[in-house]
Amino acid sequence: MFQIFKIFFFLGWVSFGGPAAHIGYFRQAFVEKRGWLTDSDYAQIVALSQFLPGPGSSQVGFAVGYHRGGLPGAIAAFVGFTLPSVAIMVALATASAELMGVPLFEQVVHGLKLLAVVVVADATWGMYKNFCKQNTSIAVAFGTAIVLLIAPSLVSQMLVLIVAALVGMSALSSPDKTAHAPIKVNPWPLAVFVGLLLVLPLVSAASQSINLFSQFFQAGSLVFGGGHVVLPLLQNSLGDAVATETFLTGYAAAQAVPGPMFTLATFLGFHLLPNSPIAGALLATIAIFLPGFLLLLGVLSHWQQLAKRPKVAGAIAGVNAAVVGLLAAALYQPVVSSAVFSGLDMAAVLLGFFLLKQLKLPIVGLVSLFMLLGPVLSFVA
Repeated sequence: MFQIFKIFFFLGWVSFGGPAAHIGYFRQAFVEKRGWLTDSDYAQIVALSQFLPGPGSSQVGFAVGYHRGGLPGAIAAFVGFTLPSVAIMVALATASAELMGVPLFEQVVHGLKLLAVVVVADATWGMYKNFCKQNTSIAVAFGTAIVLLIAPSLVSQMLVLIVAALVGMSALSSPDKTAHAPIKVNPWPLAVFVGLLLVLPLVSAASQSINLFSQFFQAGSLVFGGGHVVLPLLQNSLGDAVATETFLTGYAAAQAVPGPMFTLATFLGFHLLPNSPIAGALLATIAIFLPGFLLLLGVLSHWQQLAKRPKVAGAIAGVNAAVVGLLAAALYQPVVSSAVFSGLDMAAVLLGFFLLKQLKLPIVGLVSLFMLLGPVLSFVA
């Protein structure tokens, strides 16, 4: 267990670049260097992480740990990989709480909010190219964006995802003439997942801590398509509980630190429980990761049976298309509407997009640049 923890802990400090890069780091560490898995086994784990909601690269790490050491190994892998990012985000949240109201800090935050526009726009366009290749999926994406721009709320988000899944089952699945064996799953993790999903909202009024756990658990249950999708889900789930400036500062910080982007929850949880900020950070972190891990444990041994079902694949395709619309709506509110106030701001966004897409500037370089741009734009204006 310590060996698993130690390897993932080191990876947690150096894994910059987002989920795709993390998957590359894991392959090098566990397939090529140590031979814990074959290429075929690893490819199956990666495919499963794309199939389920949750933090894709963290699910891959969790599954690698499970393959090596059972459930204790999976937990060791998760803690090791996530701990560095959590520690950095707590430190950043502490600093931001102390510096709120200082003009220079607010100017830096403005620069980071402009960077969030660049990153979310890039994620939206990239996911559109991947998930919207048919007229039906394009219609689902645009319809989702229109609905959420007109009626933004957690309820409308859940409804459009359900409708998208139904549309995908009927219009995006191929005819199935193959006889399938009954689907087998591990029932206990799935029972825990469903129980928490249904019960937590009913008891959330009991305490601030339970309410916080419920909000992040609900968001983690719906994150299809990658870490960027957590932005609109949390924004609608938390509502006015977190200031937009705090929200987007945490989102920008999550881009810059190594490890999983879901540790945005760490930053937000810190601010949501001001009397016990460390407890809030840890509760939010556990809550947002837990759904993806429970689902993974439920289907890990039998996922190929599910993936071969055209109706299931069609439902996932519909949800992924809806996720594109969900991100597009979030690009306008809260990202653009709270960051771009002038032609100078828009020019900075275009510059950032050019540097990211054409010159391939690493995200750490972009973060540093936009932290400097914030004060510069304030001075020029």
